[in-house]
Amino acid sequence: MRRYSAFAIAREALRYHSGWGKAWRSPEPKKSYDVVIVGAGGHGLATAYYLGKNFGITNVAILEKGWLGGGNTGRNTTIIRSNYLQDPSAAIYEKARSLYETMSQDLNMNVMFSPRGVMMLAQTQHEIRGFQRTAQANAFQGVKTEFISPQRVKELVPIMNISGPRYPVLGALWQERAGTARHDAVAWAYARACSGMGMDIIQKCEVTAVNQSNGQVTGVETTRGPIGCKKLGILVAGNSGDLARMAGFRLPMESVALQALVSEPIKPCLDVVVMANTVHGYISQSDKGEFVIGGGTDMFNNYTQRGSFHHIEETVRALVETFPMISRMKMMRQWGGIVDVTGDRSPIISTTPLGNCFINGGWGTGGFKSIPGSGWAMAEMMANGQPGPLCAEFGLDRFAEGRFIDESVAAGVAH
Repeated sequence: MRRYSAFAIAREALRYHSGWGKAWRSPEPKKSYDVVIVGAGGHGLATAYYLGKNFGITNVAILEKGWLGGGNTGRNTTIIRSNYLQDPSAAIYEKARSLYETMSQDLNMNVMFSPRGVMMLAQTQHEIRGFQRTAQANAFQGVKTEFISPQRVKELVPIMNISGPRYPVLGALWQERAGTARHDAVAWAYARACSGMGMDIIQKCEVTAVNQSNGQVTGVETTRGPIGCKKLGILVAGNSGDLARMAGFRLPMESVALQALVSEPIKPCLDVVVMANTVHGYISQSDKGEFVIGGGTDMFNNYTQRGSFHHIEETVRALVETFPMISRMKMMRQWGGIVDVTGDRSPIISTTPLGNCFINGGWGTGGFKSIPGSGWAMAEMMANGQPGPLCAEFGLDRFAEGRFIDESVAAGVAH
């Protein structure tokens, strides 16, 4: 695999960029692998990469029923933060955030990580107390955050109206080293690195059954024929329940759509990410000048990847008071992704009742920000056969034992 560099760009410019090869291979599947990972989104590709980098396991196939990064990895709002209340959540998200900071260098591809800062607005007295509590917890966890005043919020975001009659801004939880990254580039960078290690990325290859013998996984049936494996990883976001049923067990999660939209591009005027939990909306400005706007999940179970009018109305209506200028902007496009959510709004990274079958899902709306940390923890569990310290608390058994990691109560929303 050729290394990207300024010298390579200059060399290719002299020959009209005719010498660039494919970023990753598209091989035919082999009969068997040491590890098969179902899902070529960010989590699946990151797991494969860290299996190779950290444990030297490279006889790996990553199967994708559609195209690489075509699921939630390409259908999100790119926010990266780690200011969670619960210790297990803060640990894995902070691991992910720290890996994002060096990802471009590690993977030799610019993922456009921008540590522009994320603020979560406090617009009620209850939120002030909650965010002050989170800031204190983050201090103990080693996650650098602070609770800032309304005046500081206005300094950071001059276009914001902090004195709205319904939703005044009373302060904010501010994480300076949080930010955004280019979602497609993250998937492409991991895919390129995995292919460079000799792993097979097989697209248009849907899993139709999970084969097993004596309580152990032996392989999968796919639309491109049977593929054997010694270990199986399931990382398919909103379709986790379907794959679990194929493997013979059920998951305590449900699938819902999460929608977002972008505005027409305008000149730079918002250089941080703003989240408003009271009105359940969040906003940032992309490098192209578009406002990226998102809200909460749909209130009913579904597998749609389309937008809907009610989401535009509810989300934009909630943000117009705080950002009056967006009332005059035109919407460019809208999309939806399928997210899987658990009762406590925390993920499942776990062994399963089927031997040598591992699952990673239930990230809800926090999937993109967690990709590197999730892949690191999943790779460690698959290589060693048991959870490591980063994901030990996220096992399936917590639901039977009643030891929830309740971020839904802690944050009010799952973002």
